[in-house]
Formats: sequence, C-alpha cells, structure tokens
Amino acid sequence: MSYEISQFGKHLGSGSGIGELMEDLGLAMAGSGESLKMLGGGQPARIPEINEVWRKCLDELLESEGGMDRALTSYDPPKGNPRFICALVTLFRETFGWEIGAENIAITPSGQTAFFYLFNLLAGRMEDGSQRKILLPLVPEYIGYANQGVDGNVFRAVPPVIEKTGPHEFKYRVDFEHLEITPEIAAICASRPTNPTGNVLTDDEIFHLSALAKSHNIPLILDNAYGAPFPGIIFTDAKPFWEPHVILTYSLSKIGLPGTRTGIVIGPPEIIRSLESLSAIIGLSNPSTGQQILLPLVESGELLRLSREVVMPFYQEKRNLALHAAFDAFGDDFEWFIHRSEGAIFLWLWFPNLAITTKELYQRLKQRGVLVIPGEYFFFGLDGPHWPHRDQCIRVSYAMDEPVVRDGLRIIAEEVRLAQK
Repeated sequence: MSYEISQFGKHLGSGSGIGELMEDLGLAMAGSGESLKMLGGGQPARIPEINEVWRKCLDELLESEGGMDRALTSYDPPKGNPRFICALVTLFRETFGWEIGAENIAITPSGQTAFFYLFNLLAGRMEDGSQRKILLPLVPEYIGYANQGVDGNVFRAVPPVIEKTGPHEFKYRVDFEHLEITPEIAAICASRPTNPTGNVLTDDEIFHLSALAKSHNIPLILDNAYGAPFPGIIFTDAKPFWEPHVILTYSLSKIGLPGTRTGIVIGPPEIIRSLESLSAIIGLSNPSTGQQILLPLVESGELLRLSREVVMPFYQEKRNLALHAAFDAFGDDFEWFIHRSEGAIFLWLWFPNLAITTKELYQRLKQRGVLVIPGEYFFFGLDGPHWPHRDQCIRVSYAMDEPVVRDGLRIIAEEVRLAQK
C-alpha cells in the first residue's frame, strides 16, 4: 500500500546521501567482523579513566535517595533540569565571567537535534514568502547539518582560502573578502573545531564573524561539539567565546556519553524560549540521565579538569600517532596534503592528483576492509561551478586503536598510489 507523503516527509523521510552511506557502513561492519578498519564514523573513543568516572557517578546515583529514580522516572521541564541548568550558569559565569542566567540555557535531546531546531527556527520560508538561509563562512562543514532544513537547502556557503603550511600540510581560512551578508542571511554558523577537518577558527576569525553578525542583527552560531571548554578536544589556543547575539551549542557525546543524547544551548532568551516550546511540542521533555550523571561534575568544576587533563591529552596522543602513521604511509612519491590537525578526532586528507573521485576511492577501500567518508558530502551550500577540490578529500577518524588506524592509513596510501593521474 502506498500513501501520499507531504513535502516535509519527502524531504526528510525519503533518505539522504549520508543516510545511505551510514547504512552502507553498518552493513559493511556487520559483514566484516573484527577485520574491518572503521575509520569513517564519529564514534568517540572509550577512555578508561572517563568510563570509571561514569561508573562512579552511576553508583552515587543508585546510592543517593531518589537519585536514579529522579533520572529514570520523572519528566524534566521542556527546557531541561533546573538544577543542571543552574549549575551550568554558575560554571560559565564563575569561570569565564559571562553574564548569563537560566534564561540563556536550554537542554535538547542531542546537539544534532539542537541544530534541527535552530536552523528551522531561523531559516527557511518566512511569513512574507521570502526564503532565508544559514551562512557557512567556511566549508567543508559538518555533514550532519546538510539535510536538516525542512524547506530544502537552507545553506549558503563560501569556499575557504587554502593556505599551504608545510610540505604535506595545509589549512583552510575564512575568505572574508568574499563573505557577503545579504538580506537573505538569517544567521552565521560554524563548528569549532571543525568536523571534518580538525580546523580551529582563530580568535581573530571568531571576533570578525561575531562583529559581522552583530552589525547585521543576526546571530552567530558556534558548534562546540568537540570544543572549549568541554570536551576540550583542541590542540591549539582557542578561547571560549560568547556575546548576547551568539548561540553556543555543546554536547555530552564527545566527553564520553553519546548514548545519553544530551545537547546544551546557550543563547539569547528569545531563542531559548523558542527551543523550550519546540521541545515541549516535539518531545514533551528531554532525556534526563545524562544531565543527572554530569550534574556533580558541573557543580564541582571537575568537568573542566577532566576535559583539560584527561580527554584532551588522550586525543592529542592519538592525533600524534595518527600523523606519524600518515607520514610513514604516504611518503614523498606523490602529492598529498593533510589539514593542520588542531582539534576534533579526524584527519582530513587531500589528494590533488587523484584520477578518481573519493566516492570511487571509498568503494575500493571498502573492498579492502577500510571505511572512510568521501569528502564531497561535507561541501554543501556552494553555488557556482563544480569545485574539483571536493572530490579529492576524505575524512579519517583516529579514535580507533592505533594499530587499526596505522593499518588503515597504509591501505589508503596503497590505493591512492594506484589512482594517481
């Protein structure tokens, strides 16, 4: 039996490129067992010291009067647990001096959901019939944004300036010369550090973007899924930033609690009230378990110490090992570049002389038990002629065990050598 599907259903319920890719990855994982080198996902690593913290927190919830009952059997208000929000307010006010209150914070069922709410709240078809868009000041950008607009493509993107920073290293920078804020732009949005590249927008770039947004009376949205101050997977100087026109998002996923599906939004009170209304209508309430687990760590400030002293060094060591493995694997016999790795859990590889697309490379690698993400999925919102660069890049996760990453990079290098022009 077939049913008539709405425009909303056709756009969001009829599949997507990344949905098909993730299904393909899942089938490959199911069929390959332990031999598969899963370098294509965003699964955070399991950090033993952090996992021990979660066990301790759960034990304390079980032992405390009503702790686990509160986490599992009670609805929170639509904007989140009041005590958890209060603890976040205190943390950010006392640590960074931000003038925020409970009216500036809302909890969402994951950071991904927060962006679905924010993008469709600010962009898309307006009451006067006009169409507004989210400006991405730098692509490639997070693949999870791409299909979230209920009115179709709600993005406009600006290609970056590519700066060669070493024999096999480059860095994307915001091309402010071509960054135009037209009346159709509803907000500016960037991830920091960037998924997929590990790029960290400099403090100067953030100040410049903030000033542009403020001068045009639009918000600047900063995605801190991997960023400061938690989980703090940043290997360069980057100060946490907030102003009254800035919307910040955080997540408990990369600190080590992806299964709790908990997002945090800090923003203007009118935005927070809208998010509260969306949460009530769409999901009634938000998951409480992650908030209850993290609450004592936020109240004590231990969350920031763990991010700084455990999570960041853990991933920095993994990053260093992956970089050494990449240079060992690729050598100097063909042209290749790696984006300067400043944060997150990925390496972004660029092969300028690749004779095939990275979609084709993906298929060849899958046949050899190595899963990556083709770069073209991260280039959306671009106008103008096709940009060949988007077919020459891949994203590789280094969150897996070091031997898996090293062997996967070796196989990638072998296949790229075979596919040179």
